[in-house]
Amino acid sequence: MTKTSGLRPIVRDLAGQVRAGVLARREFLALASTFGASAAAAYGALGLALPGKAQAATPRKGGVLRLGGRVMDITDPRKFSWSEQGNIARTFCEGLVRWEQDATLAPLLLEAWHVSDDARTYTLTAREGVTWTNGDSFTSDDIVHNITRWCDAKSEGNSMASRMLALIDPATGKAAEGAVEQVDERTVRLHLMRPDITLIAGMVDYPALMVHRSFDETSSLLQDPVGTGPFELVSLEIGHKAVVKRRENGRWWGGEAPLEGIEFIDYGADPTSIVAAFDAGEIDANDETPADFVEVMDALGLERQVRSTANTIVARMRVDEPPFDNVRFRRAIQMAVDNEITLVLGLNGDGQVAENHHVSPIHPEYAELPPPEVDPARALEMARSEGLADVEIELVSIDGDWRTVTTDAIGAQLREAGFNIRRTIIAGNTFWNAWTSYPFSTTSWGGRPLGVQVLALAYKSGQAWNETGFSDPEFDALLDDAVGLPDVEARRRIMARLQTILREAGIIIQPYWRNQTIHHTSKVKNLSRETYRELHLEHVWMEA
Repeated sequence: MTKTSGLRPIVRDLAGQVRAGVLARREFLALASTFGASAAAAYGALGLALPGKAQAATPRKGGVLRLGGRVMDITDPRKFSWSEQGNIARTFCEGLVRWEQDATLAPLLLEAWHVSDDARTYTLTAREGVTWTNGDSFTSDDIVHNITRWCDAKSEGNSMASRMLALIDPATGKAAEGAVEQVDERTVRLHLMRPDITLIAGMVDYPALMVHRSFDETSSLLQDPVGTGPFELVSLEIGHKAVVKRRENGRWWGGEAPLEGIEFIDYGADPTSIVAAFDAGEIDANDETPADFVEVMDALGLERQVRSTANTIVARMRVDEPPFDNVRFRRAIQMAVDNEITLVLGLNGDGQVAENHHVSPIHPEYAELPPPEVDPARALEMARSEGLADVEIELVSIDGDWRTVTTDAIGAQLREAGFNIRRTIIAGNTFWNAWTSYPFSTTSWGGRPLGVQVLALAYKSGQAWNETGFSDPEFDALLDDAVGLPDVEARRRIMARLQTILREAGIIIQPYWRNQTIHHTSKVKNLSRETYRELHLEHVWMEA
């Protein structure tokens, strides 16, 4: 038997593309696992052994990890819009699938899944032996309940509907009749109305954390924090502190977490407060270190960890708000900003330059385009030809971190080009209450396994996270085609057009892809910042 004889033909074909130099290894791993190949099988298809995970020493049981980061409302996971919400809730709520560092999609509350070659039928198998904190067993009832909730496009703020579109009846805004089939106690079969290769990848997102089957529109994780994870929620005060404790009696399906508990402590948006907290011994780790504070944290003797990511920031213009309803004006704004300069000024160069279309080179279907045009003088002339050269433009950002500095860098370049710019900085909670409504503002975006995922979330017409109001029938139709194509080369050909449409629409300045850095004291072991801006804390431990 050959190394690939036990694999499905579609995975063997993808492995052949790697050997032919058409597909990168990382992209292959993401796609092979999407179609249900285990990490071991995917590596085996390339003639490689599954890499082992290093463990520094035998974990010590006990200790409370004190982590500096924002503490936010965690009422309903499907309505989360900050990764910080997911990092707290993930300690006691888990997802069906996890995106690993090697780009594979690994089963979590699912034991396995199978995707048909035409990407229209998904069979999900629930993991055995999982128990909710209220004593109930995790079954297919919970999977059906959550997927049905995700498909409720009429529930305000439910971004999961954007990821489940192939299951949703447009006429009702709910899961189509027969789309979610409960086969038995452990098996659920999904019948898609059209092919979609992104469905499993969409389940790794932080709004996809699972809630108990009793959770309804009136429920809140704050009042009824039932979960399957290694910890239990003790308390949460928004803007101050969240506390979780280890589940008792080894009732977590994964064994028992070494940590006795975790405290998430909110010091606000100013990174100097985190520096002071480390210096005073008040925290053991942070959840993010801004680029211009890396050396400061290093000087405190802390340990540093860095990940290259597809995390980014966009300065986006709402196409339904003047003067940004004028495409030539939007393109002028975009043309006046040099992304390389923004990377240096906004992030101390700690990342990779991006191209104003929100698709990363790490995405399997990324299409290489010519660099975006930068010409400040021509940009101002374009605005002048539209009678908009002197109009005041308010550029809004959140306060106190790298997003503020990056937005300052964009605003300074626009001002230097001759545009009439007014900068406005808004406190975090206020900003995120209305984050989709500002005519011109910056927002941070986490990475996703597939480029088509990002475009469907952020730029497809009418979706909850479409903060630009962008709507283009050609774009939507091409995107629907692209998400149904398992063949990477075929998808890349469509992606080239999708990236071009976005850039020519001038709706975003997307300057760079971020490296992600965290710091912690030497007594914290096995802590890492994951690709998805996630913290996985179930195996973290602390020296005495």
